[in-house]
Amino acid sequence: MAALELDPVRLTVSPVRRFPQLLAGLVLYGASMAMMTRAGLGLDPWDVLADGLTRHTGWTFGTAVAVASVFVLLLWIPLRQRPGIGTVLNVVVISVVVDLVRAVLPQQEALGWRIPLLVGGVVLNGLATAAYVGTRLGPGPRDGLMTGLSARTGLSVRLARTLIEVTVVAVGWLLGGSVGLGTVLYAFSIGPLTQAFLPLVAWRYRAVRN
Repeated sequence: MAALELDPVRLTVSPVRRFPQLLAGLVLYGASMAMMTRAGLGLDPWDVLADGLTRHTGWTFGTAVAVASVFVLLLWIPLRQRPGIGTVLNVVVISVVVDLVRAVLPQQEALGWRIPLLVGGVVLNGLATAAYVGTRLGPGPRDGLMTGLSARTGLSVRLARTLIEVTVVAVGWLLGGSVGLGTVLYAFSIGPLTQAFLPLVAWRYRAVRN
């Protein structure tokens, strides 16, 4: 199978195909985050940070996610990263959706519900990530920080991502964010899940030519 091309492509190219997928991916991403928070078994690295922020500020979870995302975007400036429409919508849509879903999805107490909710949230997150990344309309704030740091320092993308996420988890944990089984499950599974879903949803130029 040929390697997937994921470099940004302007919105005017196949917008009817790509823009709805971008929105759907971001909505599903926000929903998957809400599922993991309501499972109460540990969060992904960036959500550990957001959870920690809510405990000290009184912000909603979505507001904490948005503030963290805006801060990350500010770090793009010295890294000379350029946002796309997908970057901006990533901040807005995910932050709104996660709060909306949390408002209707109660915190789970029974382990028989918490484990499926966690696993379902992680799998849905992998699909959602592939869906919005596959539109090639600009990386999310955290993805851009990873690639920008790699480009400017010479670190591998893998090492750059590891350093960022270890730092984020540590700060979030110190703030009281939820670290647990879900954090470990997410760390080991999100890459393979996203990779598995990408070929199914990634936009390709040949779809325009045919």
